[in-house]
Amino acid sequence: MSCSLDKGRVKICILTSVHPPFDVRIFHKQAKTLIKAGYGVVLIAQHTKEETVDGVKIVPLPKAKHRFERMTKVVWKLFRLALKEKANVYHFHDPELILIGVGLKLLGKKVIYDVHEDVPKDILAKDWAGNFMIRKTISFIFDGLERFSSVFFDSVISATPDIAKKFNPTKTILLRNMPILELIDTVKPASRKRDKSIVIYAGGLSRVRGIKEIIQAMELVKAKAELWLLGKWKSEEFKKQCEILEGWEYTKYLGYKEIEHVYSYMKNANIGIVNFLPQPHNINSLPNKPFEYMACSVPIVMSNFPYWEEMFKGCAIFCNSQEPRDIAKKIDFLLAHPQEAERIGRSGRQVILEKYNWENESKKLIKMYQDLLK
Repeated sequence: MSCSLDKGRVKICILTSVHPPFDVRIFHKQAKTLIKAGYGVVLIAQHTKEETVDGVKIVPLPKAKHRFERMTKVVWKLFRLALKEKANVYHFHDPELILIGVGLKLLGKKVIYDVHEDVPKDILAKDWAGNFMIRKTISFIFDGLERFSSVFFDSVISATPDIAKKFNPTKTILLRNMPILELIDTVKPASRKRDKSIVIYAGGLSRVRGIKEIIQAMELVKAKAELWLLGKWKSEEFKKQCEILEGWEYTKYLGYKEIEHVYSYMKNANIGIVNFLPQPHNINSLPNKPFEYMACSVPIVMSNFPYWEEMFKGCAIFCNSQEPRDIAKKIDFLLAHPQEAERIGRSGRQVILEKYNWENESKKLIKMYQDLLK
C-alpha cells in the first residue's frame, strides 16, 4: 500500500518482542492514541491469540522460554510477520529489535525507534551480563551500535530528556510516560476496610526497585500502616527473600493487576512509594508511577535522586532508598501529618492537570506521525 495523507489508509505496525501486548506506554497510550487519530494500527507482541482490542489488531508472537530464544527465534518470527503487514510505518520498542529496524529501513520502510530506557547504563546493572568489566564492554559496544543505527531511522522517540540527548535532535522527540487522565478519572476506588493506612507500590518487583528496603521499612512502621504490592516478581528467588523479612507481616501482595484495577487501588492508598536504588540507569529515569500517584492525589515517598528532587518538588518527600530507617521515617511523617500529606497530594494532582498528562503529551506523537507521512 502506498503512503497516503488520508489517515484512514495509513497503516502503522508496532513491534515489541519484550513487552506484553497491553503495556501502558505501547498499547494504552500510543496505540489507542493513533487509533483515535484515525490510523490503522497493528501490534505484534508475545500473546496467546490474534484479536482486535479497542481497534488495535494484535498479531501474536510465540511466548519465549528464555532470553536467548526470545532474541533469536521470536525476533526472527517478528520480522517475518512485520513484512507480511506491508505497513506504511514500523514503530519498534525494544533494543533487541534494532537490527530488525535497520533491515526494515534498508527495504525502504519508514521506521521509528522508541527508546524507553538508557540501555547502555541499564546493562551495567545486569547480573546476567557477567562481571563489571564484561558489562562495561557490552555497554560500550551497544552504545556504539545504538548511536550508529539511529542514523538509519526516520524518527527516534525518547522517554526521558537524558536519553534524548544521545540522538540527533532534528529527528528526536521527547514523549514522557504521563498518566491518561481520561482513564484514571473514570476509575472508582477499590472498596476496603479503613482500619489502617495504606502504603502502595505498583510496578516491577525487583531488587533494583528497592522492594526489599521498602519491606524492611515496614518492619519499623509496624501496624501503623499496611504495604500493598502490585506487580510481577522479577524472580521466585527474590520473592522468597522478601517473604522471610519481618516487614512481610505488614505487607499484602495483591498480584499483577490490569491498569484500571491498579488505579482503583491507588485511589484508596494514603501514600505511594517509588524507591529505586541509585543504579546508573535509575537516577535520571522517569517512571510512570509517580505521575500516576499524583493523578490519584496520593502523596509520594521517593528516592532522593537530584533529578527527581527537582522534577517532583512539592509533590513528594524524599528518602535515602538504601536506608530502611529513612524510608520508614518519611512514611511515619506523612502518617503523623495527614493535612500535610493531603496538601502534597493536592499539589501533585494540580501539576498533572496543568502540565504532566498524556492528553498534552500525545499531541507530540500525532505531530511526529503527521510530519513523517508528509
